Amino acid sequence: MRAKPPFETVVRDHGPSVFRVCRAIVGTHDADDAWSETFLAALKAYPDLPEDANVEAWLVTIAHHKAIDVTRARGRRPVPTDVLPETADPGDGGGAQFEVLAAAVARLPHKQKHAVAYHYLIGLPYNEIAGILGGTPAAARRAASDGIATLRRNYLGDPTGFHGTRKGDTP
Repeated sequence: MRAKPPFETVVRDHGPSVFRVCRAIVGTHDADDAWSETFLAALKAYPDLPEDANVEAWLVTIAHHKAIDVTRARGRRPVPTDVLPETADPGDGGGAQFEVLAAAVARLPHKQKHAVAYHYLIGLPYNEIAGILGGTPAAARRAASDGIATLRRNYLGDPTGFHGTRKGDTP
């Protein structure tokens, strides 16, 4: 049986994907906090993690709970009204586009947003997403599909929710 890698290796290997999930769920501003809280909780629980566990799915589950905590805390925080929000630099390699897409993802219903982030940003299979969100793999697949269709309508301006050519369409 293979021994668990050191926790530093876990952070190095899975930190970027966990950060993408946190950023998709809570937004750019709070992603660092959610990421840090995720890995603090993971560090405490890591010694008890079975050696054969799917570390990425385990971390995403923790990130899911921490994102909910950050979202709840955000609702209790005062928001200054005399300060303009930061805007992305147009020359930052697509940052402005990401912000628009991130805002569209943030407007998705809870399960759709999480299913899209977990499946399309870090590649978790639907059975693991179902374990995180509760429900069946089919429900997780449907939530991700509905979320992508909504993004296509709202972000890409495709009223059909379909992106591409259909049978009988001219390319």
